[in-house]
Amino acid sequence: MSRLDRLGRAAARRHWFVIAAWLLAAVVVVVAASASDGRPVDVYSIPGAESQHALDLLRERFPAQAGDSATVVFATETGTVRAAAPSAGIAATVAQLQKLPHVSSVVAPEGPLAAALVSKDGRIAFARVQYDRSAEQLGTVAFRDLQAATAPARAAGLDVQLGGTVVDYGNQSAHGNGDAIGLLVAIVILLFAFGSVIAMGLPIGTALFGLAIGLSLITLLASVTDVGTVAPEMGTMIGLGVGIDYSLFVVTRYRESLATGLDVDAAVGRAIATAGQAVLFAGTTVVLAICGLQLSGIPYVAVLGYTAAIVVAVMIAAALTLLPALLGLVGRGIDRLRVPGIRSSIPREGTGSHAHGFARWAQFVARHPWPLAGVSLAVLLTLAYPVTQMRLGQTDDGSAPASSTQRKAYDLLADGFGPGVNGPLVLAIALPRPGDTTPANAVVDAVKGVPGVAAVAPPQISPDHDAAVVTVEPSSRPDSAATASLVSTLRHDVLPPVVAKTGAKVYVGGVTAAYVDLGDRIAARLPWFILAVVGLSFLLLMAAFRSVVIPLTAGVMNLLSIGAAYGVVVAVFQFGWGKELLGLHSTVPIVSFVPMMMFAILFGLSMDYQVFLLTRIREEYERTGQTRAAVVSGLATTARVITSAALIMISVFLSFVATPAVVVQMFGVGLAVAVLVDASIVRMVLVPAAMELLGRANWWLPSWLDRVLPRIALEGGEGPRPATPEPVPVPETVAAR
Repeated sequence: MSRLDRLGRAAARRHWFVIAAWLLAAVVVVVAASASDGRPVDVYSIPGAESQHALDLLRERFPAQAGDSATVVFATETGTVRAAAPSAGIAATVAQLQKLPHVSSVVAPEGPLAAALVSKDGRIAFARVQYDRSAEQLGTVAFRDLQAATAPARAAGLDVQLGGTVVDYGNQSAHGNGDAIGLLVAIVILLFAFGSVIAMGLPIGTALFGLAIGLSLITLLASVTDVGTVAPEMGTMIGLGVGIDYSLFVVTRYRESLATGLDVDAAVGRAIATAGQAVLFAGTTVVLAICGLQLSGIPYVAVLGYTAAIVVAVMIAAALTLLPALLGLVGRGIDRLRVPGIRSSIPREGTGSHAHGFARWAQFVARHPWPLAGVSLAVLLTLAYPVTQMRLGQTDDGSAPASSTQRKAYDLLADGFGPGVNGPLVLAIALPRPGDTTPANAVVDAVKGVPGVAAVAPPQISPDHDAAVVTVEPSSRPDSAATASLVSTLRHDVLPPVVAKTGAKVYVGGVTAAYVDLGDRIAARLPWFILAVVGLSFLLLMAAFRSVVIPLTAGVMNLLSIGAAYGVVVAVFQFGWGKELLGLHSTVPIVSFVPMMMFAILFGLSMDYQVFLLTRIREEYERTGQTRAAVVSGLATTARVITSAALIMISVFLSFVATPAVVVQMFGVGLAVAVLVDASIVRMVLVPAAMELLGRANWWLPSWLDRVLPRIALEGGEGPRPATPEPVPVPETVAAR
């Protein structure tokens, strides 16, 4: 009897104890999270990048300019902001802004700066509010203080909108109801799959319970380190998907074991020893792949990986301990509360008309492997083609919900001053001799007139006169390729001669430059990350299935499905195909960390279906010695439950497209497409076609490698097995290999 078998039996027998332990753990974690001050925040530190050097220099020599900022935009529909009443309202607001805590300076649209901070038609003006602390240090109170300080301008009849990092932190968009929609669809799918409210409720309840703990742990983590704002939604999306799927596989195997005559404890033990072993294997692969985001070299991305891994780990633990306790509690009553008119379709895998239908399909693929494999590859490569034109970048307030104050401020500024005003570059200058401002003036002279530069502000000198800041306004949008090109031009062509002549150190920084550096770092690390994840999965699959060919073909197929998902994401968000359906008013670059995180998540999730399918194929191959018969039987016995699991994941992921955050929409579209492709084209066509073409070579493993590889028993080891379902009949002409 395997350890997992014993674990499942123990949880089933002592179900009240296990359930109470989980309840206690949930109460402790949730209460601790509620009492903590954990709040997600986007902090992009990029060790070694030039934008990070710029920030470090300002923190050391010019701390008043090292904090985050806010932009206050004033607009009028009639007349100009220079009229008496609006001008007085703006002046009173600026006075209020200067009194706010931690405000180091306010650049106001008055005096000599009026020409730069008031639009040519006089309808729009803005003020820059500089803080000496970061947004997360200031907290949400800074946003509320900003709103209160603008009361005089509003009273003067001006439309006042707020933007900038401080506002983004204090006025985060609502998460939407994507998780509720996905959950509702999952409930419907499970009702049709099981035909029982009790059987449906177990995967849903287990996933929700695990999700509550996982999200609370993310909140606790946010109280001790910086956690990205997309982490909770990412955790919810992935947690619901894998949590329901893992439990679905275990419940299905449990019901199958009950149908063969095993008692409740034995059936639970067998389900955990088989499906639970595959859950542990596949889930561990997901966790390891996501934790591999540490290879990005970017703390923000690494922490996002850790938060997702935390949720997945909780779901694995729940599927292996809480779920068997619940199964022990309901016992043979799992099929109670049947839904009228819905017949259970998974009482025993591999039986019934659906299984024979999948078997006939597998037989059809086996008879025509070359043309079907060719068509499938053509479809996948076509979907993946847009990847060749992928442009990494970052979204800004221009992609925020149209109703948000950030988006309104962004649009007003772009309308009045041009798109570049929303993403200024910050040139941090370390002066070689305190008091000598000649290098700063030389920087301004060098940058003026550079193609792509719309405006250059006079240098601001630090109190100790050993540092300066020059703000450069590009003529293009912050997320455009032209702005990224300008950053490169300044760094490599324009500023080096100034540095060589004056001896000053000049770094191009600011939020926009940091996004450029983030994309460059991701692009440089992504190939190595892909190699590491593929190599890890290759070794794990090789040890599990005792084959070199199986993990090799699995890796290629996973890369194809992920490439197709990348291609669709590029087509939708970067090319703009169907962007209106997502509420986007313009195209956006692919958020730089999305491809890396998508790869980690998808390569791990694809292992779920690969393991469940190949485990059954190998069982049948060891019984018959015939590859074609094994593929036909394996596909017939797993296709129905894999299809149900895939539909749940697709529904959960797609439901998050309703979320206002563009980065979450990218994940939703990409993950849904990848699972759809993986569960349909890859599992239903490419796997049977490739295994048919390779024949016995599928199971080739050098004898010396067989001796040194560790053995992973995905079938659950020894112990009482339920009677094997009758194999699906395979005609002699089909079972030839």
